[in-house]
Amino acid sequence: MRIGITCHPTYGGSGAVATELGLKLASRGHEVHFISYAQPFRLSGFRERVFFHEVETEGYPLFEHAPYSLALAVAIHETAVKHDLDVFHAHYAIPHATSAWIAREMLLPSRDLPIVTTLHGTDITLVGIQPSFHSITRFSILGSQGLTAVSEFLRDETVEGFGVPGERIKVIPNFIDTGRYRRDHEPCHRSSLAPSSEKIVMHVSNFRPVKRVTDVVEVFARLLSSVPARLVMVGDGPERPRALERAKELGVEDKALFLGKHVSVDDLLSCCDLFVLPSEGESFGLAALEAMACGAPVVASRSGGLPEVVAEGESGHLLPVGDVEGMASAAVAILSDEATWRRMSGLARETAVSCFEADKVVPVYEDLYREVVASSSANPSPASEAR
Repeated sequence: MRIGITCHPTYGGSGAVATELGLKLASRGHEVHFISYAQPFRLSGFRERVFFHEVETEGYPLFEHAPYSLALAVAIHETAVKHDLDVFHAHYAIPHATSAWIAREMLLPSRDLPIVTTLHGTDITLVGIQPSFHSITRFSILGSQGLTAVSEFLRDETVEGFGVPGERIKVIPNFIDTGRYRRDHEPCHRSSLAPSSEKIVMHVSNFRPVKRVTDVVEVFARLLSSVPARLVMVGDGPERPRALERAKELGVEDKALFLGKHVSVDDLLSCCDLFVLPSEGESFGLAALEAMACGAPVVASRSGGLPEVVAEGESGHLLPVGDVEGMASAAVAILSDEATWRRMSGLARETAVSCFEADKVVPVYEDLYREVVASSSANPSPASEAR
């Protein structure tokens, strides 16, 4: 199949999943066309059957901001025509599903382009619920021939917040390449991150307020009184200065490493002994899954889709949002007992392999593509018939 994909190219879960999906699809023989304003951060080097089309936005004095949504629609339309796309996959509802719908309308009546939209989280729980975006988000979702959500939690949020029939949304979880994310990954940077006598506690995110990165520092400071450890913070964003300042205030600045953004986080997670994710909300928790695949138990908040990824008492512990005392106690319990750590490490890895391995999830997307393409061929668009 010839598949078009658009996603946010910047550091974040939705872009990572979309890119990894495209690369896996290409490795399975499909032709994949990425369309965005910049190359996705995980798309590097030459890959067979993978193409990138940059969206060009022309400056014009009339516009204070270039109309990216319209430029994206034009780029999708042009790519669909030139490369005869069979299906288009929009990751994140706004503005991608909207632009895809416009491109589809532009193609009619000469041909159809079925659209699959994957909802990743804040497109529903944050951006989409804003009054100025609610109606266009709902319209774009319902205008997609295939609709997926990365968790049961997100599906329920979409049903409740937008009145979308639950049966229209297929839950397809995020996935991971467990051959790449593993504890024996090479190269290992453990000796560069911490002395062998210290445990490595890690957090990876885009440091937005919802991630509660200062809570990570709070948990680590409490843990440090019981377990020799080093905190490794991976990522960047608006909350990084506050986290740095809190580390200074708590006297753990010399035990905390702020590494900034890293594309190959698998290199770092392979050294992780404990992953901390105290987010206000996670529609799935991809970073937690990546850590689990590397055999790192997870201490996280019991929010959003995280309970669908982290099994309480097995691959980690889940505590109420903001309960830094409880999270610190859970972290100490895991790291201070070798038998407990080994059991949870093994279960974390086992869960990642058995439930979220890419080779199990990617075929589900392939089946959905075939389904919407077949349905589109059998049932032409009403818009097409009306023209």
